[in-house]
Amino acid sequence: MASNTLTSHPLGHWREYAELCKPRVIVLIVFTAMIGMFLATPSSVPLAVFVPATLGIALAAASAAAINHVAEHRIDALMARTRNRPLPQGGINRSHALAFALAIGGLSMYLLVAFVNTLTAVLTFASLIGYAVIYTMYLKHATPQNIVIGGAAGAAPPVLGWTAVTGSVDPHALLLFLIIFAWTPPHFWALAIYRREDYAKAAIPMLPITHGVAYTRQQILLYTLILIVATLLPYATYMSGPVYLVGALALDAVFLYYAVRMQFDHDDALAMRTFRYSILYLTLLFAVFFLDHYWNALLGFVGLG
Repeated sequence: MASNTLTSHPLGHWREYAELCKPRVIVLIVFTAMIGMFLATPSSVPLAVFVPATLGIALAAASAAAINHVAEHRIDALMARTRNRPLPQGGINRSHALAFALAIGGLSMYLLVAFVNTLTAVLTFASLIGYAVIYTMYLKHATPQNIVIGGAAGAAPPVLGWTAVTGSVDPHALLLFLIIFAWTPPHFWALAIYRREDYAKAAIPMLPITHGVAYTRQQILLYTLILIVATLLPYATYMSGPVYLVGALALDAVFLYYAVRMQFDHDDALAMRTFRYSILYLTLLFAVFFLDHYWNALLGFVGLG
């Protein structure tokens, strides 16, 4: 049993506070925000913007994650996937966790306002509230479309990165938003199929619980097709070139393979593999954005330009 006193096991508590931040989720959030920064400029991103913007966005995401832990500590205790989190285990009490969340959230706003720009700070705060309050405390428990509606908060990071560099919201930044927005339902619904017993136990109205697994598989296929269309728009609007197109089509083909296969193969293990691929998919897709954006510079660097 974890100790309830913050002084008993300092290293253990350091790890537990880190766990409150959902570091694996934050890595992907920050990565897409960084790519948004790079895509916003034809040259390099100034370090004076890159460093505080990256830290500010990361801290805001960590704050939202910690608030999510506080708001859902009872539900987390019911689910096998989450019962070992710090709050259900008693390693950190809720007041300390909330204070930590507010502190790092406040620090993120200071960094963004003082060293980046007000628009990025406002949009980041809106994203934090969208996930930590609107999605976590209301939408998640109110509708099986919670993932679709709440996906807007998770789709914001590349827009935040873009505005950090330019101080404005560009239509191309909104294409990045659209891609993550369309990616979110098949990503989370694949996990929801695999973990549907947990969600049922916690009385969370996820789509496999309210409409059945077969219907959820169909929706995964539908949103995968929408995602594929969304990923082609950057090339169609001259935002990206042939390097991006080839990479996106290859990644889309694998995602579509999983989504189609799920219609016939009802093994829950396939749903989990689809979920895991979706994470790799988004990471590689944004890496391809970066590669395409700096392709000519990279060729010149290796002497092929």
